[in-house]
Amino acid sequence: MNTILIGLQWGDEGKGKVIDVLSRDVHCVVRYQGGNNAGHTVVVNGASFVFHLLPSGVLHPGKICVIGNGVVVDPQVLLAELDVLKKKGIEVRDRLRVSEQAHVIFPYHKILDGLRERKRSNKIGTTGRGIGPCYSDKAARCGIRMGDLLNSRMLREKLLDNLNEKNEIFKKVFRHPGFSFEALFDEYLSYGRKLKGSVCDTAALLNERIDKGESILFEGAQGTFLDIDFGTYPFVTSSNAVSAGACTGTGVAPTKIDRVVGVVKAYTTRVGEGPFVTEFPKSLDEEIRCKGQEFGATTGRPRRCGWFDAVMVRRAVMINGVDSLAMMKLDVLDQMKTIKVCVAYKYKGKVFRTFPNDLDAMQKARPVFEVFSGWQKNTEAIRSYKDLPQEAKDYIRVIEDLCRAPVNLVSVGSSREATLSKP
Repeated sequence: MNTILIGLQWGDEGKGKVIDVLSRDVHCVVRYQGGNNAGHTVVVNGASFVFHLLPSGVLHPGKICVIGNGVVVDPQVLLAELDVLKKKGIEVRDRLRVSEQAHVIFPYHKILDGLRERKRSNKIGTTGRGIGPCYSDKAARCGIRMGDLLNSRMLREKLLDNLNEKNEIFKKVFRHPGFSFEALFDEYLSYGRKLKGSVCDTAALLNERIDKGESILFEGAQGTFLDIDFGTYPFVTSSNAVSAGACTGTGVAPTKIDRVVGVVKAYTTRVGEGPFVTEFPKSLDEEIRCKGQEFGATTGRPRRCGWFDAVMVRRAVMINGVDSLAMMKLDVLDQMKTIKVCVAYKYKGKVFRTFPNDLDAMQKARPVFEVFSGWQKNTEAIRSYKDLPQEAKDYIRVIEDLCRAPVNLVSVGSSREATLSKP
C-alpha cells in the first residue's frame, strides 16, 4: 500500500512520530517537498532524533530512504545529519537515495532570504534557510540541481551564470559584497563527490519498486495551511505541502496512491507570523506551550497555541482527500476542565463555516466555539484506546464528525509505544 502522510494544520502536528510508526510496514520512505526549514522529531527508547532532510523512517533498519525531486537540498545540512546518525551507530548512506533533479541551496539563497525579510514591512517569519530563494531560482529556470554537482563543467557554467546576476543584485540592491565563484565551486564540487553514491533517478527507482509490489510512504513537510497555493498566503512556505505535492515531488503518478493519512494535533499551533483565529489568550498559550513542549524543531522558536479549528481541518481533509486522521498530543489536554472547538467564523456580522481565502477575513475573523467537558485524567500511561476516558473518546468523536474523517491513531506521549490504534 502506498500512503501519503500529510499535516492538516500549520505543520508541527507530530508527523515525524506517525511516519516512524507507519514505516514499520513499508519498504521505502520518501520526502517529497520542502527543505531543512522543517523538523521532524522521533523519540525511540528515550532518545530524541530530529530530522530536517532525511525521511523520519530512517531509524528502521533496511528501509530505503529517498529525498525526492520536490525537495530543495542543502548538502552541508544533509551531510551533517548523516554524520550525527553515524556517530550514534546508525549507518544510512547505503540506503539513502537523493534525486538528481532536486534543487540545491547555496549560501547566496540563505543570505538573500534574510535580506529580503529585513526589508519587509509585513514580516513572513521565514526560517532564513534559503528555501524560498532556492524555489524562486527553480521557477526562474536558473537553479542548480543535485545532478549538476556531479558534473564539474555543468556546475561551473551554471554557477557562473548565477553569480553574474546575483552578485549585481547583492551589491546594488542590498549593499552586500557578493560571493566568490572559486570558493563556492570548490565547496559544492566536494559535496557532489561525497554524495555521489546516493544521487540517482529516484522517480525511476520508486516506480520500479512499486511495480515489484513494494509499498511506499510519502512524507510531507510543513502542513496544508503553509502550502504555497492553499495556505494562509503570504504567510506560507514556498512549495506544495498538500498531498498532490507527493506526485509532482517524486514522479509517482496519482493512480498509484492508495490512501492519504492526515495528521492533526488535539489543539492547534503555528510558528511565525500570520493569522490564527483560535489562538489562546497569553496565559493559556504559555501553559499549553510548556505542557506540549511547543518549540520549533528547526529554529527553537516558541509555537503559538490555540484551540482545535475544525473549519480549517475540514477544508484540509477535502483538499488532501484524507482517508483517516492521526490525532497527536491528546495528553496535553488532560487537565483541562473544558475544551473548546471552533466550528465556524464570524466576519463582518456573518457566520462562515468554510475557510476563507481572503487575508483580511483570515486576520479579522472571530471564532465560534462549542464547549465540551474535559476528562481531567492522566492518559500518558494508557496503551489501549478502549482505556481512554469516555470524555476523551467523546472529544475524538466530535472531531471526526466535524472534520468528516475517522481518527485511526491517537498519540498520548512522545514514545512509539504511546500510540493507540482506534478500533
